[in-house]
Amino acid sequence: MSLFPSDVVVPLPRRIVSGGQTGVDRAGLDVAIDLGLEHGGWCPAGRLAEDGRVPSRYHMTEHRSPMYPPRTEQNVIDSDATLILYLGKLSGGTLLTKRLADKHRKPAMTLKLNSESMDRVRRWLADVRPETLNVAGPRESSCPGIERSAAEFLHQVFSDPNR
Repeated sequence: MSLFPSDVVVPLPRRIVSGGQTGVDRAGLDVAIDLGLEHGGWCPAGRLAEDGRVPSRYHMTEHRSPMYPPRTEQNVIDSDATLILYLGKLSGGTLLTKRLADKHRKPAMTLKLNSESMDRVRRWLADVRPETLNVAGPRESSCPGIERSAAEFLHQVFSDPNR
C-alpha cells in the first residue's frame, strides 16, 4: 500500500508556526523555510529556548511573558489547526498544546511518528485545509532525534510529485 494515496491531495498551508523550541517546533519551521512557506509564531520573551535563544533565522514574535505556556496558547489561538507530532506518550508542553487546542475548539491531530501515520495526517490536512498550521511536539532534550524525524516526516507529508 502506498504511503501517498493518489486520491489525497494535501494542500500546503500558507504559513507554519510553532513556539521555536528545539525538536518538533524547529522541524516545522525548517520545513516551512525549505518549502518557501511563511513561518513564525510566538516564542517566549527573550526568544528563550532550551539551547539559549531561538535563532534569528526564524521569524518569531516575542510574547511579553518569558514562560512557555502563554506562547503555546497564543500559537494555538492564532492557528487554524494544530499538528502534534510525538513519540512515546503525550506529556509536558506537548500535552498542554493538546489541552489548549481542545479548550479553544481548534482542530488538532496528535500523531505518533511512524510510517502508518502518513495517510492519516494527509487525509486530516486535506479535510481541515489550514491556512496557518501550528506544529508542536516534544523538545529535543526530552526526545533525542525527534527534530530530524519530524522534519523528514513533514517533508514526506507535504511532498507531491505534481507540485
